[in-house]
Amino acid sequence: MPGFKGKSVHIDDRHLHVELEDGRVISTPVQWYPELEKASISDIRQYRFICDGTGIEWQALDYHLSIEAMLSGNARQTAA
Repeated sequence: MPGFKGKSVHIDDRHLHVELEDGRVISTPVQWYPELEKASISDIRQYRFICDGTGIEWQALDYHLSIEAMLSGNARQTAA
């Protein structure tokens, strides 16, 4: 099964939202990601998709997140 590919990322005071290429939106509690919760809005806005769109990288934060990990609830799983 192909991985879930991201299209855009948005964060608010409670959730990390990732819009997928197929139009679905995944939302998980931002508290699952302490690195993102502590980061500035400008750092959070500077993301890029990696691993053929199945992971997200915040280079300034040295933080990587697998979209599949968001779906499984495993916040500690990073993009390979």
